[in-house]
Amino acid sequence: MSEQIKTHRDLIVCQKSFVAGKRIFELSKAFPREEMYSLTDQMRRSSRSVSANIAEAWRKRRYEKHFCSTLNIAEAEAAETQVWIEYASVHGYLDAETTKQAIEFYDEILRMIVAMIYGSSKWCVDFKLGVKGSGVKESGENYIIENDCPVLDQQLLLAPTSPTLTSERSDA
Repeated sequence: MSEQIKTHRDLIVCQKSFVAGKRIFELSKAFPREEMYSLTDQMRRSSRSVSANIAEAWRKRRYEKHFCSTLNIAEAEAAETQVWIEYASVHGYLDAETTKQAIEFYDEILRMIVAMIYGSSKWCVDFKLGVKGSGVKESGENYIIENDCPVLDQQLLLAPTSPTLTSERSDA
């Protein structure tokens, strides 16, 4: 089911990473006080950085390399958050089930980010040409913001193995 994506808030991966960041904040409230300026702070920062970098990548989508580079940062922050979750678990701050759920949730976010990177040409917009070469120019009266919003099926990003990854690798 394809839909027009107007802002980063419309991205499922951004929504999921925002929810994950909120959950990490709630979980980390129970961490010991001596972890306040180390594990707690690092875990909160990296988890919040995922959605912030996805939002930034969305605004950089007129330059495919910038888009991919910023998504790579979001990917790294998500992986870093997983490491902090594992540290919290081994120190007994998180139970096994909570740890497993959090790691799996970040695995899903990571799959989505990687699929966006591999399929970056679908997500990026040439603002001088408009979406998919519609001919809409950036300057003048003909500029229409809706023409810069791709229409994509984000549900494909939720698949355990993205068709984007499979199709791009088979072409190589």
